[in-house]
Amino acid sequence: MNFRPRSRSDEPEINLIPFIDVLLVVLIFLMLSTTYSKFTELQLRLPVADAEQLRDHPREIIVSVAADGRYAVARSAVAGQGVEALVQALAAAADPQRDNVVIISADAQAAHQSVVSVMEAARRVGLMQITFATQHSPGR
Repeated sequence: MNFRPRSRSDEPEINLIPFIDVLLVVLIFLMLSTTYSKFTELQLRLPVADAEQLRDHPREIIVSVAADGRYAVARSAVAGQGVEALVQALAAAADPQRDNVVIISADAQAAHQSVVSVMEAARRVGLMQITFATQHSPGR
């Protein structure tokens, strides 16, 4: 038996096999997730048209809801706070020839019922495209 201490001159060995395995997995992932461009064999010149003039942009109807429940449709104050007053104001502001988008711009302190009333009035008029206006938080 050899009880002499071993010399510490042996260099630590780095095992490269797990490193190579990880690199192969990353390589396979990149190969599978890469999109390839398709080249057509025909060189085409497409006709030119001014599509911007032909496009019919939707008309935006901005409905403002104040914290105390007052409404304004297209920057005009609505007389009354009921759904019927909103229906009349939205019907007057809507353009039947174009798509109309209702943008609800409600105060953060406005009652939930006030916003629901605007949505109900828009439904009664037949305006189905509704969105909400928000602002970025100052911390972001």
